[in-house]
Amino acid sequence: MKVTEHLERAKNPLFSYEIVPPPRGRSVQDIIDIVEALKPVHPAWIDVTAHSSSAYYNEKEDGTIERKIYKKRPGTIGICGIIQNRFQIDTVVHLLCLGFSKEETEDALLELNFLGIHNILALRGDGPNYKKEISKSRSANYYASDLVEQVKALNSGKFLDEIEGGSKFDFCVGVAGYPEKHFEAPNLKLDLINLKRKVDAGADYVVTQMFFDNKHYFEFVKEARAAGITVPIIPGIKVLKNTTQLVSIPKNFYIDLPDELVEAVTKDQKNVTHIGKEWATKQVQGLLEGGAPCVHFYIMNDTNTVVDIVKKFQK
Repeated sequence: MKVTEHLERAKNPLFSYEIVPPPRGRSVQDIIDIVEALKPVHPAWIDVTAHSSSAYYNEKEDGTIERKIYKKRPGTIGICGIIQNRFQIDTVVHLLCLGFSKEETEDALLELNFLGIHNILALRGDGPNYKKEISKSRSANYYASDLVEQVKALNSGKFLDEIEGGSKFDFCVGVAGYPEKHFEAPNLKLDLINLKRKVDAGADYVVTQMFFDNKHYFEFVKEARAAGITVPIIPGIKVLKNTTQLVSIPKNFYIDLPDELVEAVTKDQKNVTHIGKEWATKQVQGLLEGGAPCVHFYIMNDTNTVVDIVKKFQK
């Protein structure tokens, strides 16, 4: 089913999960083990992140520097195919604008359609750390709203090469929202204008960046509704697991951690996992009681704590 169908038909609390492909050189068994661990809590769907290519520099024995360009974590589409067709769990494929041409995106969408995967999350993404030339015969999406427009055009049977009689697709498209605003936006008001642009382009739902204070989510939903955004807004959360995340999470995701949580962790550093688990449990309870349509966990690839939390909310 599409994400929107899951939301419409839900009779019990819904939970979804986001995982990352294994690093280059690791086995797909890593992903299979993660999905096996999630099966007992019946995931509504599983997101699989995508990564653009990057440049890496190696010094050879003769002293020369060699530049190599490749993806550190390839395999997003293949992993989604395994999860959906082997485990019968719907997947959401992350598609990026930056680092990919529209032609490459269309090819990816064709592959997804062949695999029976009809959910994507349209993201601008981080640009590659090198200059990727796009040939004059090709084009690129620069913003997530452009990517949404391309997917929706394909849903109408409009291919880039204007193929006559092309098949119509049926992709459900999600986009990202930022309760504490995107770090490049000057304020939340303008950030919501950008979000509405993505929704107006055809996005079917929004999933938020992680947050640790539920008031950010509920205020964000209120402001989004006032701005004319009517699609479902799914909250995304993460379980705090160690003290280093007090620095790494705000640094990498541009979000604040509540004073109460920070104080609890700094005072009792030996029990960070327990503190983080209890905090996330209270977040889930508050979100569900407040009417959130689903709770989306950014689990990376560590399932045990999240599974324990979710079991408390399932009959």
